[in-house]
Amino acid sequence: MASTTSTDSLPPKPAPPVTGLNSTSTGRAGDKIFLGLSRGSGILLLVIMASIAVFLTYRASLALSKNEGNFLTTFDWNPAGNPPVFGIAVLLFGTVVSSIIAMVIAVPIAVGIALFISHYAPRRLAAPIAYVIDLLAAVPSIIYGIWGALFLVPYLEGLNLWLDQFFGWTYIFEKTEVGVARSLFTVGILLAIMILPIVTSVSREVFLQVPRMNEEAALALGATRWEVIRMSVLPFGRSGVISASMLGLGRALGETMAVATVLSPSFLISLHVLNPGGGTFAQNIAAKFDEANEFGRDALIASGLVLFVLTLLVNGAARLIIARRKEYSGANA
Repeated sequence: MASTTSTDSLPPKPAPPVTGLNSTSTGRAGDKIFLGLSRGSGILLLVIMASIAVFLTYRASLALSKNEGNFLTTFDWNPAGNPPVFGIAVLLFGTVVSSIIAMVIAVPIAVGIALFISHYAPRRLAAPIAYVIDLLAAVPSIIYGIWGALFLVPYLEGLNLWLDQFFGWTYIFEKTEVGVARSLFTVGILLAIMILPIVTSVSREVFLQVPRMNEEAALALGATRWEVIRMSVLPFGRSGVISASMLGLGRALGETMAVATVLSPSFLISLHVLNPGGGTFAQNIAAKFDEANEFGRDALIASGLVLFVLTLLVNGAARLIIARRKEYSGANA
Protein backbone atom coordinates (compact mmCIF):
# COMPACT_ATOMS: atom_id res chain seq x y z
CA MET A 1 0.00 0.00 0.00
CA ALA A 2 1.58 3.22 -1.15
CA SER A 3 2.03 5.83 1.51
CA THR A 4 0.71 9.26 0.79
CA THR A 5 1.42 12.49 2.51
CA SER A 6 -1.17 15.15 2.82
CA THR A 7 -0.18 18.74 2.64
CA ASP A 8 -3.06 19.53 4.94
CA SER A 9 -1.24 17.87 7.87
CA LEU A 10 1.90 20.05 7.52
CA PRO A 11 2.11 23.22 9.61
CA PRO A 12 1.61 26.41 7.60
CA LYS A 13 4.74 28.25 6.59
CA PRO A 14 5.34 31.50 8.43
CA ALA A 15 4.56 34.54 6.34
CA PRO A 16 7.57 36.62 5.33
CA PRO A 17 7.98 39.89 7.20
CA VAL A 18 6.18 42.73 5.56
CA THR A 19 8.47 45.53 4.52
CA GLY A 20 6.52 48.40 3.24
CA LEU A 21 7.55 50.62 0.44
CA ASN A 22 8.01 53.46 2.87
CA SER A 23 10.76 51.66 4.85
CA THR A 24 12.61 50.60 1.68
CA SER A 25 12.50 54.04 0.20
CA THR A 26 13.55 55.57 3.50
CA GLY A 27 16.59 53.29 3.69
CA ARG A 28 17.59 54.07 0.14
CA ALA A 29 17.10 57.78 0.76
CA GLY A 30 19.29 57.57 3.85
CA ASP A 31 22.03 55.83 1.88
CA LYS A 32 21.86 58.49 -0.79
CA ILE A 33 22.01 61.28 1.78
CA PHE A 34 24.98 59.69 3.57
CA LEU A 35 26.76 59.10 0.26
CA GLY A 36 26.15 62.69 -0.77
CA LEU A 37 27.41 64.07 2.54
CA SER A 38 30.52 61.90 2.48
CA ARG A 39 31.32 62.74 -1.12
CA GLY A 40 30.58 66.42 -0.54
CA SER A 41 32.89 66.51 2.49
CA GLY A 42 35.73 65.02 0.48
CA ILE A 43 35.18 67.41 -2.40
CA LEU A 44 34.94 70.36 0.00
CA LEU A 45 38.28 69.43 1.55
CA LEU A 46 39.91 69.29 -1.87
CA VAL A 47 38.36 72.64 -2.79
CA ILE A 48 39.67 74.24 0.42
CA MET A 49 43.18 72.87 -0.18
CA ALA A 50 43.11 73.99 -3.80
CA SER A 51 41.87 77.47 -2.85
CA ILE A 52 44.67 77.84 -0.29
CA ALA A 53 47.23 76.75 -2.87
CA VAL A 54 45.84 79.12 -5.50
CA PHE A 55 45.76 82.06 -3.08
CA LEU A 56 49.33 81.45 -1.89
CA THR A 57 50.60 80.97 -5.43
CA TYR A 58 48.92 84.13 -6.70
CA ARG A 59 50.16 86.37 -3.88
CA ALA A 60 53.62 84.80 -4.02
CA SER A 61 53.87 85.46 -7.77
CA LEU A 62 53.19 89.17 -7.15
CA ALA A 63 56.15 89.37 -4.80
CA LEU A 64 58.53 87.16 -6.74
CA SER A 65 57.99 89.14 -9.93
CA LYS A 66 59.57 92.22 -8.27
CA ASN A 67 62.23 90.47 -6.20
CA GLU A 68 65.76 91.48 -7.22
CA GLY A 69 67.41 88.64 -5.30
CA ASN A 70 67.36 84.89 -5.71
CA PHE A 71 64.43 83.66 -3.68
CA LEU A 72 66.11 80.36 -2.81
CA THR A 73 69.69 81.46 -2.08
CA THR A 74 69.48 85.07 -0.82
CA PHE A 75 70.24 85.54 2.88
CA ASP A 76 68.67 88.99 3.28
CA TRP A 77 65.01 89.73 3.95
CA ASN A 78 64.28 93.29 2.87
CA PRO A 79 61.11 93.42 0.77
CA ALA A 80 60.64 97.11 1.74
CA GLY A 81 63.97 98.12 0.18
CA ASN A 82 64.50 99.83 -3.13
CA PRO A 83 64.88 97.51 -4.96
CA PRO A 84 63.27 94.76 -2.82
CA VAL A 85 65.59 91.85 -2.03
CA PHE A 86 64.52 88.83 -0.05
CA GLY A 87 65.19 85.09 0.09
CA ILE A 88 64.44 82.00 2.14
CA ALA A 89 67.92 80.49 2.48
CA VAL A 90 68.23 81.29 6.19
CA LEU A 91 64.61 80.40 6.91
CA LEU A 92 64.83 77.06 5.14
CA PHE A 93 68.09 76.23 6.90
CA GLY A 94 66.75 77.13 10.35
CA THR A 95 63.48 75.27 9.82
CA VAL A 96 65.18 72.09 8.66
CA VAL A 97 67.98 72.15 11.27
CA SER A 98 65.69 72.80 14.25
CA SER A 99 63.29 70.09 13.05
CA ILE A 100 66.12 67.58 12.64
CA ILE A 101 67.36 68.32 16.17
CA ALA A 102 63.83 67.83 17.48
CA MET A 103 63.45 64.51 15.66
CA VAL A 104 66.81 63.19 16.85
CA ILE A 105 65.86 63.94 20.46
CA ALA A 106 62.13 63.11 20.43
CA VAL A 107 61.84 59.93 18.36
CA PRO A 108 64.08 57.61 20.48
CA ILE A 109 62.52 58.89 23.70
CA ALA A 110 58.99 58.54 22.29
CA VAL A 111 59.62 54.99 21.08
CA GLY A 112 61.08 54.07 24.47
CA ILE A 113 58.07 55.50 26.30
CA ALA A 114 55.68 53.72 23.92
CA LEU A 115 57.44 50.38 24.48
CA PHE A 116 57.44 50.89 28.24
CA ILE A 117 53.71 51.64 28.31
CA SER A 118 52.73 48.82 25.97
CA HIS A 119 55.06 45.99 27.07
CA TYR A 120 56.80 46.75 30.36
CA ALA A 121 54.70 48.87 32.70
CA PRO A 122 51.92 47.34 34.81
CA ARG A 123 48.44 48.33 33.71
CA ARG A 124 47.93 50.49 36.81
CA LEU A 125 51.04 52.47 35.93
CA ALA A 126 50.71 52.42 32.13
CA ALA A 127 47.32 54.13 32.03
CA PRO A 128 48.34 57.24 34.07
CA ILE A 129 51.58 57.63 32.11
CA ALA A 130 49.74 57.42 28.79
CA TYR A 131 47.19 59.94 30.08
CA VAL A 132 49.90 62.43 31.10
CA ILE A 133 51.70 62.04 27.77
CA ASP A 134 48.46 62.68 25.89
CA LEU A 135 47.83 65.78 28.02
CA LEU A 136 51.07 67.33 26.74
CA ALA A 137 49.51 67.57 23.30
CA ALA A 138 46.74 69.79 24.70
CA VAL A 139 49.11 72.44 26.08
CA PRO A 140 48.99 75.59 23.87
CA SER A 141 52.17 76.38 22.00
CA ILE A 142 52.43 79.85 23.56
CA ILE A 143 52.66 78.19 26.99
CA TYR A 144 55.56 76.12 25.72
CA GLY A 145 57.12 79.31 24.40
CA ILE A 146 56.81 81.16 27.70
CA TRP A 147 58.20 78.17 29.60
CA GLY A 148 61.05 77.89 27.13
CA ALA A 149 61.95 81.58 27.35
CA LEU A 150 61.76 81.84 31.14
CA PHE A 151 63.02 78.41 32.19
CA LEU A 152 64.64 76.49 29.36
CA VAL A 153 66.83 79.29 27.97
CA PRO A 154 68.54 80.22 31.29
CA TYR A 155 69.16 76.62 32.34
CA LEU A 156 70.52 75.51 28.96
CA GLU A 157 73.52 77.81 29.22
CA GLY A 158 75.35 75.25 31.34
CA LEU A 159 74.56 72.48 28.87
CA ASN A 160 75.82 74.62 26.03
CA LEU A 161 79.13 75.23 27.80
CA TRP A 162 79.48 71.52 28.51
CA LEU A 163 78.79 70.61 24.88
CA ASP A 164 81.28 73.24 23.74
CA GLN A 165 83.92 71.89 26.10
CA PHE A 166 83.64 68.20 25.27
CA PHE A 167 82.11 68.18 21.78
CA GLY A 168 83.32 71.46 20.34
CA TRP A 169 85.71 69.49 18.13
CA THR A 170 82.69 68.42 16.06
CA TYR A 171 82.33 72.04 14.86
CA ILE A 172 78.55 71.75 15.20
CA PHE A 173 78.65 72.10 19.00
CA GLU A 174 81.39 74.71 19.01
CA LYS A 175 80.14 77.91 20.63
CA THR A 176 81.87 80.88 19.00
CA GLU A 177 79.57 83.69 20.16
CA VAL A 178 78.74 84.90 23.64
CA GLY A 179 75.07 85.19 24.46
CA VAL A 180 72.05 83.52 26.00
CA ALA A 181 70.89 80.17 24.69
CA ARG A 182 68.38 81.55 22.16
CA SER A 183 69.67 79.28 19.44
CA LEU A 184 68.46 76.65 17.01
CA PHE A 185 69.59 74.00 19.50
CA THR A 186 67.25 75.41 22.14
CA VAL A 187 64.45 75.57 19.60
CA GLY A 188 65.10 71.94 18.69
CA ILE A 189 64.84 70.84 22.32
CA LEU A 190 61.58 72.76 22.75
CA LEU A 191 60.13 71.30 19.56
CA ALA A 192 61.16 67.82 20.71
CA ILE A 193 59.08 68.27 23.86
CA MET A 194 56.14 69.49 21.79
CA ILE A 195 56.12 66.62 19.28
CA LEU A 196 56.80 63.95 21.90
CA PRO A 197 53.08 63.26 22.62
CA ILE A 198 52.26 62.77 18.92
CA VAL A 199 55.04 60.29 18.25
CA THR A 200 54.46 58.48 21.54
CA SER A 201 50.69 58.10 21.10
CA VAL A 202 50.84 56.78 17.55
CA SER A 203 53.76 54.44 18.30
CA ARG A 204 52.01 53.11 21.40
CA GLU A 205 48.86 52.25 19.43
CA VAL A 206 50.94 50.53 16.76
CA PHE A 207 52.84 48.44 19.30
CA LEU A 208 49.57 47.37 20.90
CA GLN A 209 48.43 45.96 17.54
CA VAL A 210 51.27 43.44 17.38
CA PRO A 211 49.69 39.95 17.11
CA ARG A 212 49.91 38.19 20.43
CA MET A 213 50.74 34.98 18.58
CA ASN A 214 54.06 36.42 17.38
CA GLU A 215 55.14 37.38 20.88
CA GLU A 216 54.08 34.05 22.38
CA ALA A 217 55.93 32.16 19.65
CA ALA A 218 59.12 34.08 20.40
CA LEU A 219 58.73 33.45 24.14
CA ALA A 220 58.14 29.74 23.48
CA LEU A 221 61.47 29.60 21.66
CA GLY A 222 63.20 30.94 24.77
CA ALA A 223 63.55 34.58 23.74
CA THR A 224 63.94 37.26 26.40
CA ARG A 225 61.58 40.20 26.57
CA TRP A 226 64.03 42.44 24.72
CA GLU A 227 64.49 39.77 22.04
CA VAL A 228 60.71 39.56 21.66
CA ILE A 229 60.57 43.32 21.15
CA ARG A 230 63.51 43.29 18.75
CA MET A 231 62.25 40.34 16.67
CA SER A 232 58.47 40.77 16.82
CA VAL A 233 57.38 44.22 18.02
CA LEU A 234 59.80 46.57 16.30
CA PRO A 235 59.64 44.93 12.85
CA PHE A 236 55.85 44.97 12.96
CA GLY A 237 55.67 48.59 14.11
CA ARG A 238 58.46 50.01 11.94
CA SER A 239 56.11 51.60 9.42
CA GLY A 240 53.92 53.00 12.18
CA VAL A 241 56.88 54.54 14.00
CA ILE A 242 58.12 56.12 10.76
CA SER A 243 54.70 57.56 9.98
CA ALA A 244 54.38 58.86 13.57
CA SER A 245 57.77 60.52 13.23
CA MET A 246 56.69 62.14 9.97
CA LEU A 247 53.56 63.50 11.63
CA GLY A 248 55.67 64.93 14.43
CA LEU A 249 58.01 66.43 11.85
CA GLY A 250 55.05 68.12 10.20
CA ARG A 251 54.23 69.90 13.44
CA ALA A 252 57.85 70.82 14.10
CA LEU A 253 58.15 72.42 10.67
CA GLY A 254 55.17 74.69 11.17
CA GLU A 255 55.46 75.62 14.85
CA THR A 256 55.18 79.38 15.27
CA MET A 257 54.65 80.99 18.66
CA ALA A 258 56.94 78.78 20.70
CA VAL A 259 59.81 79.32 18.25
CA ALA A 260 59.15 83.06 18.00
CA THR A 261 59.26 83.36 21.79
CA VAL A 262 62.52 81.46 22.25
CA LEU A 263 64.63 82.20 19.16
CA SER A 264 66.76 85.30 18.70
CA PRO A 265 66.25 85.91 14.95
CA SER A 266 69.06 86.78 12.59
CA PHE A 267 69.61 86.31 8.87
CA LEU A 268 72.87 84.42 9.10
CA ILE A 269 73.55 80.76 8.37
CA SER A 270 75.88 79.11 10.85
CA LEU A 271 76.57 75.44 11.45
CA HIS A 272 77.31 76.29 15.10
CA VAL A 273 73.89 75.38 16.45
CA LEU A 274 74.74 76.71 19.94
CA ASN A 275 75.24 80.28 18.71
CA PRO A 276 72.29 82.64 19.14
CA GLY A 277 70.45 83.49 15.95
CA GLY A 278 68.77 81.86 13.01
CA GLY A 279 65.22 81.86 11.76
CA THR A 280 62.34 79.68 10.60
CA PHE A 281 59.49 80.20 8.17
CA ALA A 282 56.77 80.37 10.79
CA GLN A 283 58.78 82.55 13.18
CA ASN A 284 59.63 85.05 10.43
CA ILE A 285 56.00 85.33 9.31
CA ALA A 286 54.76 85.87 12.86
CA ALA A 287 57.45 88.46 13.63
CA LYS A 288 57.17 90.57 10.47
CA PHE A 289 53.56 90.29 9.33
CA ASP A 290 52.14 93.20 11.35
CA GLU A 291 54.81 95.71 10.39
CA ALA A 292 55.01 94.70 6.72
CA ASN A 293 53.39 96.66 3.90
CA GLU A 294 51.29 95.08 1.17
CA PHE A 295 54.30 93.95 -0.83
CA GLY A 296 56.06 92.73 2.30
CA ARG A 297 53.07 90.57 3.16
CA ASP A 298 53.15 89.10 -0.34
CA ALA A 299 56.80 88.22 0.29
CA LEU A 300 55.89 86.55 3.57
CA ILE A 301 53.13 84.66 1.78
CA ALA A 302 55.73 83.47 -0.73
CA SER A 303 57.76 82.00 2.13
CA GLY A 304 54.54 80.52 3.51
CA LEU A 305 53.96 78.81 0.18
CA VAL A 306 57.30 77.03 0.53
CA LEU A 307 56.36 75.90 4.04
CA PHE A 308 52.94 74.79 2.75
CA VAL A 309 54.52 72.62 0.06
CA LEU A 310 57.12 71.26 2.48
CA THR A 311 54.44 70.27 4.99
CA LEU A 312 52.31 68.64 2.31
CA LEU A 313 55.28 66.58 1.16
CA VAL A 314 56.02 65.42 4.70
CA ASN A 315 52.42 64.45 5.45
CA GLY A 316 52.04 62.83 2.04
CA ALA A 317 55.12 60.73 2.69
CA ALA A 318 53.67 59.68 6.05
CA ARG A 319 50.42 58.66 4.36
CA LEU A 320 52.26 56.59 1.77
CA ILE A 321 54.17 54.79 4.49
CA ILE A 322 50.94 54.02 6.36
CA ALA A 323 49.27 52.78 3.16
CA ARG A 324 52.01 50.19 2.71
CA ARG A 325 50.68 48.33 5.75
CA LYS A 326 47.05 47.25 5.50
CA GLU A 327 46.84 46.92 9.26
CA TYR A 328 47.20 50.71 9.59
CA SER A 329 45.47 51.94 6.45
CA GLY A 330 42.05 50.44 7.19
CA ALA A 331 42.04 48.29 4.04
CA ASN A 332 40.86 45.26 6.01
CA ALA A 333 37.99 47.12 7.67
